Amino acid sequence: MCEHQLNWEKRTVVETCLNRNGNTALPRVIQACTESLDHKIFEGNDRFFLFANRADAYFAQGDKQRALDDYNEAVKLAPRNAELYYNRGVFYAAQSDDDAALRDFDTAIGLNPKLVPVLRQRARIYQARGNLGGALADYSAAIGLQPKTAALWSERGYVFLIQHDYESAVKDQAQAIQLDPKLARAYFLRGAAFGDLGDSRNAVSDLVTAVNLDPSLARYVATKGKTALLTLPLPP
Repeated sequence: MCEHQLNWEKRTVVETCLNRNGNTALPRVIQACTESLDHKIFEGNDRFFLFANRADAYFAQGDKQRALDDYNEAVKLAPRNAELYYNRGVFYAAQSDDDAALRDFDTAIGLNPKLVPVLRQRARIYQARGNLGGALADYSAAIGLQPKTAALWSERGYVFLIQHDYESAVKDQAQAIQLDPKLARAYFLRGAAFGDLGDSRNAVSDLVTAVNLDPSLARYVATKGKTALLTLPLPP
């Protein structure tokens, strides 16, 4: 009975550390992960997920150094786990350390080329750095893996728009809209592409739809006489 009770308590602590539902307060998650590590509920390399989950909690709480220390420890214990590199890469990207983020994303893709979140994050860094070819390649790979994700089509269409390939931009935003008719940003970006193609009727129609769906987009539109000046919103 005592052994059964002890095992139940261990499972409770581990489940709290994992925080599967995301509703547990961060200090409690950190405490549970620390207890699991201190009590050596898991031995050796199997402890990596405890460090990883505590790192996520530290990161969310704003404790950057402890988060990085735990991410590093998790990677050290499980160097073939692609998701650990992704999580640490997201941490680096949040600190504007794009070089470190790219190194981790490259490693993650090398271990698992089918991780769409990694492709998406790397594409965003490529785009911000002006490597539009790299961004398009990653978005295309992500779309190939998840062709029904509207946001991926819209984000690739945004890169086409920056590249002045307006016809491809229109096609990608149209596909995004077909998949998610309420995706305001896709209407906005398609409207911008129509405007650059000289199709003012469809441009205005899409911009009106976009602002109706998401009034916050109105701040990206400025009118001057009969001309609408647009500022492209950054990806969410």
